[in-house]
Amino acid sequence: MKFLQLFGRMKSVVIGMVHVKALPGTPLARLSVPEIIEEACEEAEIYSNAGIDGVIVENMHDLPYTFHPGPEVCACMTAVCAAVRRCCPSLPLGIQILSAANHQALAVGHASGLDFIRAEGYVFSHVADEGLLDACAGELLRYRKHIGAERIQIFTDVKKKHSSHALTADVCVEETARAAEFFLSDGIILTGTATGVQADPHQLRGESYCLSACSVPWPGAQ
Repeated sequence: MKFLQLFGRMKSVVIGMVHVKALPGTPLARLSVPEIIEEACEEAEIYSNAGIDGVIVENMHDLPYTFHPGPEVCACMTAVCAAVRRCCPSLPLGIQILSAANHQALAVGHASGLDFIRAEGYVFSHVADEGLLDACAGELLRYRKHIGAERIQIFTDVKKKHSSHALTADVCVEETARAAEFFLSDGIILTGTATGVQADPHQLRGESYCLSACSVPWPGAQ
């Protein structure tokens, strides 16, 4: 049970988000890389000192998002994540690279000693803000194997926020979660409809078997 080994329990795990300032080459970029790293480490240390269970480092401010973030984003995220790892050596750490840059997140996490990634578009297709996003489970797990990063867990979004799910309107949350479990997801993430909006508690209760079987890392994560 990799999830249990990482967090020490299976339920009531709280994960904080370090929203990295806009990276070089993105429209809102203002800070130098050392300044970005310093702010990210300060945020991570606040979470760690507060006793939070883990942290995800995310390039939240790289608006508008693209499915093809450049090599400069991956390079900067590696520098940020390695620095956060050094300042919080015992805290479970993960990464998400927007948008849906799951292969890049695995590579950065592997290089910087992280524990997990948050992956978008793992099973089924949906229409995101950025466009049509197809499933990636087969290619992503093969890539994890190829680079020797099997220790990095992959937590996967289900019916993700900021998206239209008309393409899968006949596939409920439970069926989507079961598909993620069948495709070897290490944990699933059920969000609300937007950042700051909690997940529907009725969906959480209704899919309790599947969610438990998948070892949900943080029900209602934002």
